[in-house]
Amino acid sequence: MSAPPVDHTLCLAPLPDIAPAVFPVPLGACDTHAHVIGDGVRYPYVENRSYTPPPAPEARYLAMLGGCGMTRGVLVQVSVHGTDNRYMLEVLRRHRDTLRGVAVVGPDVGDRELETLHAAGVRGLRFNVLFGGGVGLDALDRLAPRMAALGWHAQFLMDVRHLPEAMPRLAALPVPCVFDHMGHMPVAEGMQHPGFQALLHGVREYGWWAKLSGAYRLSDQFDHYDDVTPWAQALIEAAPDRMVWGSDWPHVAIPRMPDTGVLRNLLAKWAPSDALRRRILVDNPQTLYDFPPVPGHAAP
Repeated sequence: MSAPPVDHTLCLAPLPDIAPAVFPVPLGACDTHAHVIGDGVRYPYVENRSYTPPPAPEARYLAMLGGCGMTRGVLVQVSVHGTDNRYMLEVLRRHRDTLRGVAVVGPDVGDRELETLHAAGVRGLRFNVLFGGGVGLDALDRLAPRMAALGWHAQFLMDVRHLPEAMPRLAALPVPCVFDHMGHMPVAEGMQHPGFQALLHGVREYGWWAKLSGAYRLSDQFDHYDDVTPWAQALIEAAPDRMVWGSDWPHVAIPRMPDTGVLRNLLAKWAPSDALRRRILVDNPQTLYDFPPVPGHAAP
């Protein structure tokens, strides 16, 4: 699957304001999917990128995290920086207690680099078959045993309409599999599509995880996204202990910019009880990303 050509048009910037929460955000809540993006000069963009973003620096990321009521966050290496994880690692090192990371590396990465990533707070590797600049599934076989040795997971940015053919290979991996954006397929395809059914089967039977994120990438209903609600609820019902939430800030490569607070507030519909939202926002990320227990709360 080839990546689309580079679009040098500057992406939209995230909105400056965040809608207030419509439910109590629990202490220890974690946004498990966001990006920091360098300036393109000190931290260059790769030539084979699929889009060109404005910078999304550490200060703006932390302001977003606080504005959403999140105590913790997970940074995912953005595709435009390719395997140059430097900026993400710099941010992680400044916030060792509250941030974790998911990196992108090539199959020939050295042991010392993997150890450096782990020490900075990286707990997984991302495999990306949708945007230029990512590392695809061809690297899995060489990297999976090394991820397993570190206690990491494999995170997939893929359209799960292609999951059925990849399923035997992914099910045999020695590491947990985490799927971005509820499988990143249009909800207009219908929940009975073999791709979404394969994802549901994987979270039920293989211990896979899914990120309840990116509703605006799946939906035809900006900006209430009601058509995504049955998908999120089906995933939560299938594996409530392996669902996490992510903002996907700064929302790159899209034609209309969502309100990050509105995206957080979708959890009020997707997970109506305080206990279920706490599981998704606090307990599950604590397990997946190796955070210390939240003070005053028992470990899950």
